Amino acid sequence: MNSPTQLAALVQAAGTIGEIAVLTALCMLGVALTVIRLPGTWLIVATAAGYGWYGDWHAISLLTVGVLIGIAVVGEAGEFVASMLTAKKAGAGKRAMWGAFIGGFAGMFIFTIPLPLIGTIIGAVFGCFLGALIGELTAHDDVRKGIRVGKAAAIGYVLGMAFKIAIAFLMAGLLLGSAVVTAIDSPKDAVPNTTQVSVD
Repeated sequence: MNSPTQLAALVQAAGTIGEIAVLTALCMLGVALTVIRLPGTWLIVATAAGYGWYGDWHAISLLTVGVLIGIAVVGEAGEFVASMLTAKKAGAGKRAMWGAFIGGFAGMFIFTIPLPLIGTIIGAVFGCFLGALIGELTAHDDVRKGIRVGKAAAIGYVLGMAFKIAIAFLMAGLLLGSAVVTAIDSPKDAVPNTTQVSVD
């Protein structure tokens, strides 16, 4: 009778499904945090490292964690470069760039409107525009240039944020894909065959 093996397989399958459900939830949380400019990509890295350690680096290897760290660094750099280059192209000075950075962060709390995630993004974009405008006006008394710099900073913020969100989705897909592929391959080897063959 093969019921002990079947029971063990069912228990293992249930555990694996539960683990992947938790991974999925944490990855989606990481993406959501990235949207509001919190370290969501690093939450995904930490999730991968934790799950890898939990599974003795079988489901998630150290190489996979290293790749995720590299992708996260690219996301951070890309977000910063997109925002800075766009603002600088419009003639923004250091004060405007710092104003855009501070305004983007403060805008998430001050100018957020009551819409899930989208409201926070709108507040951050407006805060970025306003911060760059004020920063530029403290350096040069030119309202038109200040508005131009503010618009460029806001556009750069959106481009950088879109790039980083795409990076977060890529990281989540890589982590979940690795976990699912390993889960599909593991049951065949993980559950011992206890079927007894009778000899006449």
